[in-house]
Amino acid sequence: MPDHSPVRIGVSACLLGRDCRYDGKHKRDSLLCDTLGQRFQCVPICPEVELGLPTPRPAMQLQRRAGEIRLVVPEQEKDLTEAMLAYARRRVAALAEEGVCGFVLKSKSPSCGIWDVPVYEDAAAASQSGRGLFAETLMTRLPNLPVEDQRRLQDARLRENWIARVFAYARNSAP
Repeated sequence: MPDHSPVRIGVSACLLGRDCRYDGKHKRDSLLCDTLGQRFQCVPICPEVELGLPTPRPAMQLQRRAGEIRLVVPEQEKDLTEAMLAYARRRVAALAEEGVCGFVLKSKSPSCGIWDVPVYEDAAAASQSGRGLFAETLMTRLPNLPVEDQRRLQDARLRENWIARVFAYARNSAP
């Protein structure tokens, strides 16, 4: 008998209207909540909150130090890289076990951004070349998982392509 439960996708929790951002606010995305939310079961993920950081909290950023990308809270001179990577490995493994078939991440986030996260080097201006640490772990550990950032889903062609890939992934991963 076929399974008729909705396909599960991971979504950055702030995009679903959860007040979990560093400033204590959200970035609710109506396309995700009102349109895609009708087609998928959304699994909210906030790496920072799940790591145990408070809301609100000091802003984090990616910094290049000695050739490595580090996740840093500049205001506190605190490096969260190792803690975030350990969390991300555990959480991504759990998401794979839970049958998540796609992901929508918050753009430019130092944990969730995919394409254009600012990376700071010394006191120089930031380059827009980074990838958030959670996003990097997710995309490395589950390379075939359809992952997109919420800004790109505003493009109808990219959105339909992503949706088709999510359903194909769900079909191919079904027992």
